[in-house]
Amino acid sequence: QNTSDYTEVTRDVMKTEKKAAIAEAMQLTEQESAVFWPLYNEYNSEIYTVNTKLINTIKDYANNYDKMTDEKAESIWKEVMKIDTELLKLKKSYFKKFLKILPATKAVRYFQAENKIKSLVDARLALEIPLFEEMK
Repeated sequence: QNTSDYTEVTRDVMKTEKKAAIAEAMQLTEQESAVFWPLYNEYNSEIYTVNTKLINTIKDYANNYDKMTDEKAESIWKEVMKIDTELLKLKKSYFKKFLKILPATKAVRYFQAENKIKSLVDARLALEIPLFEEMK
């Protein structure tokens, strides 16, 4: 099994676990569920696309780690910042959409839950991805 297969399996498991955690956190009524989950799926599909760019950037970092140049390091960092900007735009856009279908308290709760889950993933990545070494 190659790295891409492993990444996809891991993402599928995380997606299922995340959805269960979100369902538990949200405590939606039947009516809210009917409108929430389609928008949730749409939002997460877009997030998935952007996160794929991040995964590819992390792979690029890993592939170049031993031969990193200043130019490559800068290029990778610029790509990470571009991805962060895309994610922020998506959050802003979808928060407005969630406000149209949910009370503000539940829309905020949803994004709080998303942020907590993202923080856990980010912490895991921070532990696994080494810092740049100074080039000699």
